[in-house]
Amino acid sequence: MHIVVTGAAGFIGSNLVRALNDRGVARIIAVDDLEQGDKFVNLADREISDYFDKDEFARLLEQGKFAGQVRAVLHQGACSDTTERNGRYMLDTNYRYSVRLLEFCRAERVPLIYASSAAVYGSNTHCRESGECEAPLNVYGYSKMLFDRYLRSRWEEQTAQVVGLRYFNVYGTREQHKGRMASVAWHFFNQCVAHGQVRLFEGSHGYGDGEQRRDFVSVEDCVKVNLYFLDHPEVSGIFNVGTGRAQSFNDVAAAVINSVAAARGQAPRTIAELVSAGCVEYIPFPVDLRGKYQAFTQADLSALRAAGYPESFLSVEEGVKRYCSRLLADLHEAVPSAARS
Repeated sequence: MHIVVTGAAGFIGSNLVRALNDRGVARIIAVDDLEQGDKFVNLADREISDYFDKDEFARLLEQGKFAGQVRAVLHQGACSDTTERNGRYMLDTNYRYSVRLLEFCRAERVPLIYASSAAVYGSNTHCRESGECEAPLNVYGYSKMLFDRYLRSRWEEQTAQVVGLRYFNVYGTREQHKGRMASVAWHFFNQCVAHGQVRLFEGSHGYGDGEQRRDFVSVEDCVKVNLYFLDHPEVSGIFNVGTGRAQSFNDVAAAVINSVAAARGQAPRTIAELVSAGCVEYIPFPVDLRGKYQAFTQADLSALRAAGYPESFLSVEEGVKRYCSRLLADLHEAVPSAARS
């Protein structure tokens, strides 16, 4: 029996494949769209039993190719570009494809653990897994909300575990292919290393410069939550995956800069000191994001805790430090020894 991981060459998917390998699981069917071929590096050091393009996989499912061969489906594949305006493409990729996987899992009586998103909450500051809190600001958020609601309306039809995970702002290793959609931690790190300065938005939505707040969650914690539900097939539902604590973009910037500084033997500084030293610059809030921007998110973890998840979550200070240490190590390995000397 195999575990299917969709989006397996992507950010969270490839980290899940790695975690499964660390458990000794190699019978993994990896599903993705490698039109963006650079993502292959996220699977190159992993063990899988087969790879399928996402469209081919869907066709083979409907033809019965995988009947009796799948133990669980970890569905991480999606178009995650929150600025994508092609609604037809977004709904086909994020909504309709998910419905097809759900139908397979129902027929086969196997668990489905899938990626939803905190984008369903839009500008609502009460991020609780209920319909009255859902007000997406873009078609990406709508596509995720639509599948969650489809699932809710047919809950009595489930034949096995179904779990939706509403990820908040995820950062961590193996996101290098995401470009502009990579986490702010990734962008701040690259700005810091290249220019010695990071750029944040000026104040907006009633918040001061860089004080807009999000629930930033490490991909390490997201993987742990997935594995918890994989290990507890008796639990179903839709759950927030965040730290439960909103932190500012200034917090992320300070964590990145101080992590890089620590590697150079330098003492940490406060955000005020970093601004005074020119290490942080505030840029005008983009006009095209007005009315489409989440200035505050914070996961309500009540449902996740009620489902029995016991682990604590990394703070920005802890998680970003660990992430930057890994990025610095990768950077060090990429530079020839002669150049370092």
